[in-house]
Amino acid sequence: MIYNITLKEGAPPSELEKAKETAKDQGGEIKHEFTLIKGFTVDFPNDKVHTLQSNDHIHVEADQEVHTQ
Repeated sequence: MIYNITLKEGAPPSELEKAKETAKDQGGEIKHEFTLIKGFTVDFPNDKVHTLQSNDHIHVEADQEVHTQ
């Protein structure tokens, strides 16, 4: 499953790098790195997403389609 990972406000940029390393170490594949916001998308195993969610400095959200009215 694809997840959007973003750095929470006030968190040091090093935490985002740690999250990338954790994602790769746990079998994830970085798909895209954002330039306007501090974050990335990763194809990550559902059964291991808790390893990313346990980091208090990042926000983990399942990627989904967005619709406008």
